[in-house]
Amino acid sequence: PVHSSKESKSPRIDNMHRLDSLGVKRETKASKRQRVMVSGLVTAVGMALHNFPEGMAVFLASQRGGVDGGQGRGLNLAVAIALHNIPEGVAVALPVYFATRSRWQALKLTLISGLFEPLAVVVVGILYPVNLDDIVVECMLAAVGGIMAFLTIHELIPLSIEHAGSKDTTVVVFVGMALMSLSLYWLDAVAS
Repeated sequence: PVHSSKESKSPRIDNMHRLDSLGVKRETKASKRQRVMVSGLVTAVGMALHNFPEGMAVFLASQRGGVDGGQGRGLNLAVAIALHNIPEGVAVALPVYFATRSRWQALKLTLISGLFEPLAVVVVGILYPVNLDDIVVECMLAAVGGIMAFLTIHELIPLSIEHAGSKDTTVVVFVGMALMSLSLYWLDAVAS
């Protein structure tokens, strides 16, 4: 068969890869978009799983704050979670947007994953109004932290390194850790 000069330089071997002029398998744009979309979907599911126990923690902390007389505990936790939900939403929206080029798709998936938090408040409010053991709450918070650590290490950091480079990713990771530390210090100071 007759091939154009472009095809002979980069013959197609499947829908996801092409061979470059040296015969090295290269990923196509469609493959990159598909991989970024999968990363966005995994992050959205992970965030939904993360948001459910997080919503439970806010509800229970606010209930406990009222029972113990420390009214600010639930409010402080709610403020901290609201602030960190901003980068969580970005972590879901950006991969979906870059994969689909649709703001609506990115917003829709971010909204769905974010709605698991208020859903948890409703579920816990109905099932366990106040009498959930402290150890259960601590285990839920540990699970939330574990889910976020997994998503960050497995999905977000590799994607960031691929698109922004290792130097910028490293700087942003450490700036993020510093900001989280400062926010925890600030919330602790406000609660005291």
